[in-house]
Amino acid sequence: MAARVLSRALALGAGPEARLFESQLAPEWLSRSLTSAAAAWGSGSGSGSGSCAAGSGGGGGTTTADAAARSPLLRPAAPSAAHRAGSLRHFASPPAFQGRALPASVKIVEVGPRDGLQNEPGVIPTPVKVEFIDRLSATGLAYIEAASFVSPKWVPQLADGGDVMAAIRRREGVVYSALTPNLKGFQRAVEARVDEVAIFAAASEAFSQKNLNCSIAESLARFGQVAEAAKAAGIPVRGYVSCAAGCPYSGAVDPKDAAAVARALWDMGCHEVSMGDTIGVATPACVTTMFEAAAQEVPLERLAAHMHDTYGQALANILAALQLGVGVVDASVAGLGGCPYAKGASGNVATEDVVYMLNGLGVAHGVDLEALLGASDFICAALGREPQSRVARALRARGGGGRLEAEQ
Repeated sequence: MAARVLSRALALGAGPEARLFESQLAPEWLSRSLTSAAAAWGSGSGSGSGSCAAGSGGGGGTTTADAAARSPLLRPAAPSAAHRAGSLRHFASPPAFQGRALPASVKIVEVGPRDGLQNEPGVIPTPVKVEFIDRLSATGLAYIEAASFVSPKWVPQLADGGDVMAAIRRREGVVYSALTPNLKGFQRAVEARVDEVAIFAAASEAFSQKNLNCSIAESLARFGQVAEAAKAAGIPVRGYVSCAAGCPYSGAVDPKDAAAVARALWDMGCHEVSMGDTIGVATPACVTTMFEAAAQEVPLERLAAHMHDTYGQALANILAALQLGVGVVDASVAGLGGCPYAKGASGNVATEDVVYMLNGLGVAHGVDLEALLGASDFICAALGREPQSRVARALRARGGGGRLEAEQ
């Protein structure tokens, strides 16, 4: 629909008729950008119809800022104060893809500061983490997994969780969460004033032993104690199912096994359960089966998709989940991440890529892509690495390379 609306608006130009068309038919985020987009494209500063892919026009020397200004898919309206307070905006028409309805809005859970940085080879300075989170807070993201209170012996990259939480500039309406694998970690998280805690259990016995040094049943008993303590303290708990599709040690995982772990987390009080393809081996068919099984145990609206992109399937897998009605997606800016205990697993799906896809599908999310790219650029420069996000790379190339135009 967005492409059809854009094509019609470009044909009308930037005059009164176009503005009337926008006000009557265009979704809110698109109508705010159509007139300026039409003017830019109509001036001849770019080529390509833009009817199939966002920002498909070319042109030598085009900057990232120019590209964003010309394409409403690249630069949606900034999130409102209402969104930052947790109220998601909806589009004028329900989004759909290939005849299947999609959620009108999606909550993006940014896991970069925790899941993204835990696999980095070196220790990252605390001020860098703080600046990274502050930049993410300014993008419109409503949920940021900011720290982990695990033993520094096992994940030294995140040993400064308390210092990070004490230094960040907290924004109203943004949830700052932390991973807490045991009661000791939970107590540290409470002292750090986290808004929410997360616990995780594996759907594979082999992975549970490698990652947690205990069986699945033993891990669930341990996490049950954390959930009870969190309930007593009035702190919400989010659950993760690791290796919900495949295990690096034992291979394919039965969807019923993943669903059973999801049900155990739900029963102990997790308000949301994220189904994780930890090693990135799933395909859309696998994801569909997994979520169908999980939805038999946990309400679908309480499930989330956590996809890694090892085999390049993450966006396709997320789309499959959206078509089933899943409305929560975990992502990591710049595609940062991996798992210290899953050899060969690449990073999480890049938040920039998820946002770009949601824009094209007409699904509301409240995140400013331009600001998100700035956060991506910052952390990649600090780490001395290139982003894994294809959107970030494409916009860098259009801008002539180097740092993003918005950061210059």
